[in-house]
Amino acid sequence: MYGRDRHAPTAVQVHYPAPITAAPPAPLMPVQSGGIPEVASVVLPDGRVVTGYAISPVQPDPVAAKPLVSRTAVNIALGGIGFAAVCGGLFLLTAFITALTALITQLVILAAVVFGGFIAAQVFSGSGRRSGTTVNIRKAVIKRNKFYG
Repeated sequence: MYGRDRHAPTAVQVHYPAPITAAPPAPLMPVQSGGIPEVASVVLPDGRVVTGYAISPVQPDPVAAKPLVSRTAVNIALGGIGFAAVCGGLFLLTAFITALTALITQLVILAAVVFGGFIAAQVFSGSGRRSGTTVNIRKAVIKRNKFYG
């Protein structure tokens, strides 16, 4: 391969296909037996012979009756019903959250009023043991809520 000149002319052999001579056409009678089917040959108008098994054509299943309403329309309608159900649920959820917020607000206000009232009652009540706080203001003394100046 390496020692030869690759560009030197070489002899080429050309093979031409030889046509097959067909036997004279015989009338075909397709017969389907219960066992292995017979091999049938058919001669085409241009002289070619096609060989194969003769089979009976397959009958397609009958077409089912078309429904009155399409499947897509049913799915769209069901989606609309589901969406309406979800919207109603969301409306109820927002109403519940609003009511719960109002309840919590009222409880906080009630606690503030009760606690504030308790503190006010403690501050302004006149009964009970009094302990005074001494506060020196410009050398004046306020002891037990009385001014000694």
